[in-house]
Amino acid sequence: MLAPMARLLVVKATAGADAPERCSQAFTVASTAVASGVDVSFWLTGESTWFALPGRAAEFQLPHAAPLPDLLDLLLAGGKVTACTQCAARREITPDDVLPGIRIAGAAVFVEEVTAEGAQALVY
Repeated sequence: MLAPMARLLVVKATAGADAPERCSQAFTVASTAVASGVDVSFWLTGESTWFALPGRAAEFQLPHAAPLPDLLDLLLAGGKVTACTQCAARREITPDDVLPGIRIAGAAVFVEEVTAEGAQALVY
């Protein structure tokens, strides 16, 4: 009998406070997957890149949504969180600025993750 294949769920958040429901959906799906034991790589791109900075998630408000700081903490504890290189650079965010546990990486790393055997990518 073959062992089940490990799957990677790659979730890319492209929205921040500019599209709060889409942003919240990305964080909610990714953190739910982590809580369910799924291997998750969560990407902060576009306006969501701001959430890589300390305190920024606490500023996000959306009625009837889980608090973003709680979801981000769960993702940092059980998954991998990446801020897009170009998105960070456009916002003058450096590796020294981001929360512990968040890496800055670019398209090559994203492509490597989403094309890995068994990977599933979702973009919000």
